[in-house]
Amino acid sequence: MFAVRPGFRLVPILALLLLAACGKDEPAVVVRPALVVQPANSGLGVEAFAGEVHARQEPELAFRVAGKIARRLVDAGAHVQTGQPLAELDASDLQLQSQAYGAALKSAQSEFALAKAELDRYKNLFDQQLVSRSLYESKKASFDAAAARVQQARAQASVYGNQAGYAVLRAPHAGIIAQRLAEAGQVVAAGQTVFVLAVDGEREVAISVPEQSVGQFKVGRELVVELWATPGKRYQATLREIAPAADALTRTYAARVSFHADDVDLGQSARVYAQADGSAPLSLPLSALTESQGKPAVWVVDPATRKVHLTVIAVGPYGETGVPVLSGLKATDWVIAAGTHLLREGEQVAPIDRDNRPVSLNPGAGRAASVTAAR
Repeated sequence: MFAVRPGFRLVPILALLLLAACGKDEPAVVVRPALVVQPANSGLGVEAFAGEVHARQEPELAFRVAGKIARRLVDAGAHVQTGQPLAELDASDLQLQSQAYGAALKSAQSEFALAKAELDRYKNLFDQQLVSRSLYESKKASFDAAAARVQQARAQASVYGNQAGYAVLRAPHAGIIAQRLAEAGQVVAAGQTVFVLAVDGEREVAISVPEQSVGQFKVGRELVVELWATPGKRYQATLREIAPAADALTRTYAARVSFHADDVDLGQSARVYAQADGSAPLSLPLSALTESQGKPAVWVVDPATRKVHLTVIAVGPYGETGVPVLSGLKATDWVIAAGTHLLREGEQVAPIDRDNRPVSLNPGAGRAASVTAAR
């Protein structure tokens, strides 16, 4: 026990103690700094599609007859001229067949000559009325049959003579052997691809167009091609064709973009740029994206309260560093650009840019700072 001096007031001290105790029970509110950006104009509304350089004409070369490849005369990558031999089959069987039908033709010709001689003799006898009309007509029918057999044997001899020539596979055009799919000693069927020839001339870029963009691609549309090996050097190009149906696996539409260039190699990687129709879409850095129930979403900061709210958006095809925003945001919205997995609904933040400078969320303020932060 302690003695209380006269005039000492206990009530104010107790009140102070109670206030101090209450202050210790309430945690202090911590406002986290957060990097914010506004949706930027996605370049000039340009979409980029990755592709590969091909020749406009790429025929698959094959033998017209079956057989065993005796010699392969060129390798992949070789430049060939029109009519140049590329490979040969073992033509011994084909030559024997050709000789057999050649002999059959000679036999038919001999029978034809005999039938003609007999017809001439019987015609003289018939003119002298020494033989009946029926016997003469019988000899004439034999003559016609012999003539038909000659035509048949000649056609068969020509067919097998051609097949003997088909044992040599020749280049139909000048170009580069893009692929070699058979080797000497291999038995191939008629029509089985042995080489793929990239014909000299115009080059094309093969690309795949996603479903949401296929409506903007019409044959004849002007495009731009840039090779990965020579960045900054661009070629004027034209959309030559686009598939009428989407691929069953990728759900994209195969397209061919033609362009003219003398210093382009087959198989080079390339980009095809297409100007987006209408107004250019907005874009956000990839780090700003999160998800809500499996859909893309972002944290939008309320300028008045500086509290964040999860907002579902629609996005386009993902780029290397950003993604176009198709709907769900306005150009004046402020979006959290980093640390989205650490936020919770309604949390208050302190907006900053990439240089740790405070950002004013008032309408029209800090646009340049937001563009700098988005880079």
